[in-house]
Amino acid sequence: MVKKRHIPDVSYHNPAVAELGVEVLSLGVLRQRAGAGHDLTRPQRPGFHLLMLVTSGTGTHTVDFTPYRLRPGSVLWVRPGQVQQFQPRSRVDGPLLLFQPDFPPPDVASPFGPTHWQLGARDQRLAATAAEHLAREYAALTHEPVAVAGRLLAHLLAALLHRLSLAAGGQSPAYNETFLRFREAVERHFTTTHRITDYARALGYSPRTLARATQDAVSMNPKEFLDRRIILEARRLLAHTDLPAATIGTHLGFPAATTFAKYFRHRTGTTPGDFRATTQSPT
Repeated sequence: MVKKRHIPDVSYHNPAVAELGVEVLSLGVLRQRAGAGHDLTRPQRPGFHLLMLVTSGTGTHTVDFTPYRLRPGSVLWVRPGQVQQFQPRSRVDGPLLLFQPDFPPPDVASPFGPTHWQLGARDQRLAATAAEHLAREYAALTHEPVAVAGRLLAHLLAALLHRLSLAAGGQSPAYNETFLRFREAVERHFTTTHRITDYARALGYSPRTLARATQDAVSMNPKEFLDRRIILEARRLLAHTDLPAATIGTHLGFPAATTFAKYFRHRTGTTPGDFRATTQSPT
């Protein structure tokens, strides 16, 4: 018998301070807290940021169906809505930050940044110092009103995120403004329109200008960029929900189930049903 491993949504919850939008702990503490009652190796789709700074051990962590190898100096950033999974034999440790999207100051926690990168020795020391400062202030919460402590923690978190962003270096290229506007528009509207001309018109560009900007930024044309975003969401929903493929296709803006199935197969080499089967496991 086969049972589907539906991926649960996980909402933010700070067990220590319910009204605070950040929790500072370690990967080791998370494993202890989970104990036998919560399987961390089950895939989840958190509605909050999950940021790991690995200081010891090795392992693998999967984000949006891509495995990332972790070792001391690794940074892994799972953003809201991504599907993530701890692998069974991973025994990495280090600071773990869980925070709501609106907790740090605006424009600090980008939804589009890199998922995984490796820190050099200097950046490891600087990031560790910033993380330790944040952890100490978090531990001192009982001595300050939550609102006051929250503002301080938000600034300290922003400082750490800036430090990590600087360390990411080449992992975070300086994209041109035209592409950045297109990327944001795709994120807002990919379920309602699949026509590049619609995006170009809404943004005030010609399709040719949009094509040049996207090619310069990510070495692909706008249609491929849009297709990849649609396929990612289709994979997430096929793995994450019990919705029929036809319903998922409708949600993603396809007029008929056959249109969605043909689109998915052409771009992935498999059918929606076969892809969903790969997320099943025996009981």
